[in-house]
Amino acid sequence: MTKNCICTKWGDKYTSEEVNALFAAVARNTSGDVRFFCLTDDAQGLAPWIEALPLEATPLQKRIEAAQPNLRRSAGALRKVAVFSPDLISDLDGPLLCLDIDVLITGSMDALFEYMPDKVCMPPPFKARSHIETRGEGSVIRFDPKIHGFLYSEIDENTEEALVFSKGSEQRYTSMTAARFDALENYPSEWVVSFTRNCRPPLPLNLFMQPRLPEGASVLCFPSEPKAREAVNGHRNGLKSLRPAPWITQYL
Repeated sequence: MTKNCICTKWGDKYTSEEVNALFAAVARNTSGDVRFFCLTDDAQGLAPWIEALPLEATPLQKRIEAAQPNLRRSAGALRKVAVFSPDLISDLDGPLLCLDIDVLITGSMDALFEYMPDKVCMPPPFKARSHIETRGEGSVIRFDPKIHGFLYSEIDENTEEALVFSKGSEQRYTSMTAARFDALENYPSEWVVSFTRNCRPPLPLNLFMQPRLPEGASVLCFPSEPKAREAVNGHRNGLKSLRPAPWITQYL
């Protein structure tokens, strides 16, 4: 079966070249055929084998922005819920794996596509505690729009309530809603890892030792500073500083 993957790009935070690189990395690390979509407001520069989907100002998005006029960043983040629409891809066959553009593919993706196909799958939270409770990380989400239509209908039909519930966080909305419908399953923690949480040696060894990629990791996430290209040359942040990680370049 063809494996389906999607990312979202709007504004100027990410480039089409980065989307193209993400597709190439997914394709290299996935067996069989990959169908790759990009939900975007600007498809210029995307490789011809990437299927561009228009990111439009839907009634839902307008309601989100109207309800959060002073939280433009949060409203922008919640644009990602558009991928959950059962009508987004009319001829989609099977689950859809949604990836943030700034992740790095570091190993086989097959298990991420195939794991627990009837569930909404997300990595477990990188932080043990957070000021915004979440049950999963939003950098990697695997779902089936035909089965998990509630991910869209819940916020579409009850927008203001969903925004209050989500606290402006897409990953909180997604993971907590899926859990409420008894549909959430966390990927094994070693499959999707955080650079700062899982690659950085413990204090004070981080000041002397190079970060290392954990064995078995398929996706490396950069949810905070430094981002991938910055981490290659190290990152200064007091006691949480990181030594250079030149091995990252093989995955860029």
